[in-house]
Amino acid sequence: MTLTIRPAEKRDSAIILAFVRELAEYEKALHEVKTNQQEIEKTLFGDCSRTEALICEWNAEPVGFAVFFTSYSTWLGRNGIYVEDLYVSQPYRGKGAGKALLKHIAQLAVARDCGRLEWSVLDWNQPAINFYDRLSAEPVPEWIRYRLEGASLQQIARRE
Repeated sequence: MTLTIRPAEKRDSAIILAFVRELAEYEKALHEVKTNQQEIEKTLFGDCSRTEALICEWNAEPVGFAVFFTSYSTWLGRNGIYVEDLYVSQPYRGKGAGKALLKHIAQLAVARDCGRLEWSVLDWNQPAINFYDRLSAEPVPEWIRYRLEGASLQQIARRE
């Protein structure tokens, strides 16, 4: 069995969308997925994209993906990497694919002299929490993540 990690390309947009949908279904939020293949092609692989993606393959078959981008810490005075999504299809979990994806991103972070590697996990997703704990990742409980989107984002943008 051969496990490989490679940079995603525009031709991977359909499989990335399929993984996004699988992830959303697992997280009980499939109804929240609003994107489509063309949007992924444009926003993830367009000229102005600052986001990167990886495809994880098992014997040349895509089994997972990761999407990440550069962040910045004013306290460290250094860039970091924020992992937006890291997902492995159910039949391939526990075989090292998730760890390989995270290790690959960690290697990129070290090579780029990043100060940190971060991501979020749903508080009920105990299998993922256990996985991250085994990797010696530490939760950051004193921080609460906030979000503006949709109408709220539009409303604040219009305020004077």
